Amino acid sequence: MIPLKYLQAYPATLQDKVRELIAQERLGEHLAKRYPQRHAVQSDKALYAYTMDLKQQHLRNAPGIDKVLYDSKLDVVRNALGLHTAISRVQGGKLKAKKEIRVATLFKAAAPEFLQMIVVHELAHLKEQDHNKAFYQLCQHMLPDYHQLEFDLRVYLTWRELPSTTNATTGNGDE
Repeated sequence: MIPLKYLQAYPATLQDKVRELIAQERLGEHLAKRYPQRHAVQSDKALYAYTMDLKQQHLRNAPGIDKVLYDSKLDVVRNALGLHTAISRVQGGKLKAKKEIRVATLFKAAAPEFLQMIVVHELAHLKEQDHNKAFYQLCQHMLPDYHQLEFDLRVYLTWRELPSTTNATTGNGDE
């Protein structure tokens, strides 16, 4: 049985469907049909503008963001698709806090829906630190099909780690 590290928390029936698509060498084709487009947000400046636009639409009263960038050091293996940080420093007699959002560089070549899901996830952390019910309700408020996109993103990550002979035929990989 193929281990599906990104899908371990999902029901066995869903995992079995993914394994079946892998066995038939059709997982990449399935993803390409569902998500045929690639986004155009390629620079850190464009990612910042994209993130601020989403924040303005859904979280006007949330704390400001000082930096948004793609980060090649994020380790997807440890489930870090994106990262939010709050850095506090004392400058003079004042405490200054900087908030940053970092998105794994591998998502430069992903579907626009996947980038939106990751940015929504990181924006939700501005209001809710923990992955609790309120956090996921906020994610769904900003992106109604959040849960489906998160699952499909995990399927995409699974597909990316398949041997290149299995995923090279779809044109979605980085080969």
